[in-house]
Amino acid sequence: MRHHRSDVVERALTVLDDFGLASLTMRRLGAELGVQPSALYHHFLNKQTLLAAVADEILTRGRRPRTASTWDCQVAEVCRELRDSMLAFRDGADVVATVFAFGMGASGPAEELEELLAGAGLPDGLVAVGSRTLVHFVFGHTFEEQTALQANSLGAIDLPARASQFDLGLQLVLDGLRSRVGQALSPTR
Repeated sequence: MRHHRSDVVERALTVLDDFGLASLTMRRLGAELGVQPSALYHHFLNKQTLLAAVADEILTRGRRPRTASTWDCQVAEVCRELRDSMLAFRDGADVVATVFAFGMGASGPAEELEELLAGAGLPDGLVAVGSRTLVHFVFGHTFEEQTALQANSLGAIDLPARASQFDLGLQLVLDGLRSRVGQALSPTR
């Protein structure tokens, strides 16, 4: 049975969501698709390229139209969309953050944030730093939130939801960025 690349990614998302990242192996995916694991290498060079395609699909499925009119509200939309996309799949934060960290994909949100920050007038030397700060905040918070949600669902712990802390933390980062918009790059100490 021959599968298309999109079929493999779709099944990989199902395995990820049902069993978690640790169970998303080429062997298991091959078994789920009824093929030898070696058949998957027709579509993906290795597991890392498969994970990159999975991460990009997670982000694509979470994409929403932008409705905000100001740069800072648009930045908040991108960050919330990234968070919600990762929370939609078990271990989604782990997959997307890892793929991004290794430069293998999942770069759309960071690129969009860079465009928004540059368009807002953030000094050139701070655009990439600002984007990465936002992305790392979202990755870290979402990973922690997702881990707590999964542990709560298994009865391992009983922690309160942290969604409101996400918005507060995001506003703190945005406050810092707003203070730098339009300023000349100041020397660091």
